[in-house]
Amino acid sequence: SSRAVENMQSVPLSVAHAGHALWPLQRCMVAPMAAAPGASPLSVGTTATAVATLIAAAVSVADRLRSRRFRSGSGRRAKEDEKHLEPSEKTIETMMKFSNQYAKVTNTKYCEDKSVPAVVIVGLALHKETLGAPLCPCRHYENKELEVKNGYWNCPCVPMRERHECHCMLFLKDDNPFASECSTIDLEEIMKLKDGS
Repeated sequence: SSRAVENMQSVPLSVAHAGHALWPLQRCMVAPMAAAPGASPLSVGTTATAVATLIAAAVSVADRLRSRRFRSGSGRRAKEDEKHLEPSEKTIETMMKFSNQYAKVTNTKYCEDKSVPAVVIVGLALHKETLGAPLCPCRHYENKELEVKNGYWNCPCVPMRERHECHCMLFLKDDNPFASECSTIDLEEIMKLKDGS
């Protein structure tokens, strides 16, 4: 709705970019939308939370992939960062095959906006290359290496395996308002959509 858009625009962009404070974005969207006439607070709240999660996830992953700023430190570290701004096409293809197979096995669908699974799959591939495991790219971590060892957020994460709840909105149940009829994506689509083209 237009009210949702107005509320989203009132959130400082740095909040979504930092990935630290998803809750203010959710709260900002849920409270005013729940007051809409004839709206069910549960369905509106659930949809608003899903939209907020999707926006924060897409912004977070896209920023990491497009950023040309490297962490301060040695020239060696900057070169490592530069090397891993984007994963190889082979790793992207590996994560695409995994995602397509997992969607099929779990009877889940991709988002109707195919750029969402494209960006998430590239984020998973980046973590696969840099961390050795496909750590969920849609969350903020104080220590990514420790999170990989814990395994909770390695894709498919525990909430997905146990309850079919995907924080990244990569794997959606049929009743999700953003779910498409499609449970496959090809490499050509990913390569085209990952940079927003």
